[in-house]
Formats: sequence, structure tokens, C-alpha cells
Amino acid sequence: MNTWRPAGRATDNKPWRLVGQAAAALAGGMGLGRFAYTPILPLMHAQAGLGPRLGATLATANYAGYLAGAVAAIVAPRLIHSRWTLRVSLLILCATLAAMPLSRSGFLWLSLRLIAGIASALVFVIAVSAVLPRLHSHHVGWTFGGIGAGIALSGAVLAGGNWRTAWWLIALLTVACTIPAWNLTATPVQRSARHGTGSRHFNALLASYTLEGVGYIIAGTFLVAAINETASGAVGNGAWIVVGLAALPSTALWASLSRSWSRSTLLPAALVLQAIGVALPAVIHGVAAALVSAALFGATFLGVANLAIALGAELQVPHAIAILTTGYSLGQIIGPLAVGPLLHHGYHQALLVSAGVVALAATAATLVRHQPKELT
Repeated sequence: MNTWRPAGRATDNKPWRLVGQAAAALAGGMGLGRFAYTPILPLMHAQAGLGPRLGATLATANYAGYLAGAVAAIVAPRLIHSRWTLRVSLLILCATLAAMPLSRSGFLWLSLRLIAGIASALVFVIAVSAVLPRLHSHHVGWTFGGIGAGIALSGAVLAGGNWRTAWWLIALLTVACTIPAWNLTATPVQRSARHGTGSRHFNALLASYTLEGVGYIIAGTFLVAAINETASGAVGNGAWIVVGLAALPSTALWASLSRSWSRSTLLPAALVLQAIGVALPAVIHGVAAALVSAALFGATFLGVANLAIALGAELQVPHAIAILTTGYSLGQIIGPLAVGPLLHHGYHQALLVSAGVVALAATAATLVRHQPKELT
């Protein structure tokens, strides 16, 4: 049984208030600010003249910004302990979302998605750093569920409609999420560095999480478009809502499972399930396969993030959250670029590549399971 608890936990008598603040930040910064691009992408293809290559490049620009934000959190760790960093990041994110419909300039879109990526990364690192040292694992799980709530909300409000209206709706919803997150602050936690075995296991974890960044983001960007190739647009949008609804309780479920099984056992299992889910729409067409795929993807991608980051904290490597986020974001840059040449054949080959890379991530994750002991 895994009984690890984060060091330096505060005796917070109102944990759910902190969960709500951090979940709101993640819903706005990630579920809406980052992932709303997935259901908007087909609208921009149909209405704004956005081609597949530029669509992939916009995704890459956002992930490059995410990488820059994660690196900034490592280079200047004081950023993530500043309340104003979170506030400014959320406000900048809202502004970039609202500005997307103001032009059809590819350069403007690239610039806005790049800046949005930087803001999203800072929001993510701050929100996770605020809860991980202070709350029990099931509270942390529900915090990550904020991303799923944002994804489900984006899918629900963007059913059909106009691409410009879609961006403005997402900007408005992100403003709504900013309000409850306004006073969230990450608390500095001193951790001792580990060497030898712990560092080697962290390297394996970093490799796995980086590969997950490559594999998951291909599906996270193109899943709706891929489903729309063989089904109506309503199915693709409905599948995205399913992704969000499955993601909402998923991290709490994986956190609950970690009470009986070690995270180093659960991580490869979650990755295998994700690989199966991503491959499904590419090999089996139809509504049922699309919905099962969406459910498996939603139920695992946040769980993987939660498990990996908690494992990094267990290994007590300094700046583990920011380092893992950096590897993840580097993988996200590589993913869309790697499948770009395949997109003129449609999106299904890209999903198969995605599933293969996630399977490699699962293989790398098995190297973490033989760490000398689980921390208690």
C-alpha cells in the first residue's frame, strides 16, 4: 500500500476551498485556455480557411509557449510563489483568447497561441504547487479534475456555432474561472535532493512523461477532427464532452487506487489504457468506438499527469514539478510536428502514431516500479 504523503503539509482546515481555487485555475488555464482549441479546430477549418498544416503549427506554437513557461518556472522559481504571477497569467490568457477572432492572420494566431502557452504553463505549475504539498492525494485528484470540467464545458458550449463566437465564449468562461482563483498562491516547500537510485528512477520517469507528452498531445489536438472524418460533427463534439466528463473524476479515482497499489504500478497501467483508447477510432469506425475512445482518453491523461507528478515528488528531486512539466511540454512540441507530414492523408494515421508513442511511455514507466522503496 502506498501511504506517501507530501512533506510540509499545512494543517488547512478548509481543504476544499483550496481545491476549488486551484481547480478553477486549472479549468481556466488548461481545460479552457489550452484544450478548447481542439473542438474549435474543426470550426476554423470549415469557416476560417485554416488548413491542416497551419492548424498543427498553431498547436505547436502553444506547446512551445508552454515549454517556455515551464522553463521560466525552473530558472526563476520565485515566479511560482507570486500571487501576481497567477493573476497576470490568467488575465493575459483571457486576452489572447478574446483576440483570436479579431483577424485571420496566421502570424497573429501563432503569436497569441504562443503567449497563451506561456501563461497556461505558469498557471499549471502554480496551481499544482499550491495543492501538492498541502493536501491529501484525493483532494489533489479533485483539483486536477478542474481541467476535465473545463474540457467538458468547452465541448458543451461550442456545439456547432461560429468560430469567432466560440473563442469569445471561451474567453468569457476563462474570466469566470479567474475570479475564484484570484487569491491562490503556491507555498514554497523545502525538499532535500536525492541522488543515486532516486535520481535514476526520476530519469526513467522523465523519459516516460516526455514520451507521454508526445503521444497524448497528438490525440488531444486531433481527436475530434479524426472522429469527424468518419462520423458527423455532432459525434466528434459529443466525444470531446465525454473526454471532459471522464477526466473530471479520473484523478480522484487514480488517487484512490494509489492507496492499494503503488503509483509506480498504476502509471504504466494508465498509459496502456490510454494507448488502447487513442488507437480505437483509427481501427474501428462508428459512434461506439468514438465514445469508448473518448472515455478511455479522458479517464487516463489527467491520471497519468497526477501519478507522474506525485511520483516525482516522492523521489524528492528539486523542482520536480517544473522539470517534469518541461519534459512534457517538449514532447508536446515534437508531437504535432512529427505527424504533420501524415495529415494530408487525414488524422487516423496520426492517432496510430500517438498510440505507439504512449505505449513506449508505458514501457519506460515500468523502469520506475523497481525503486528501492515507496516513501512513507
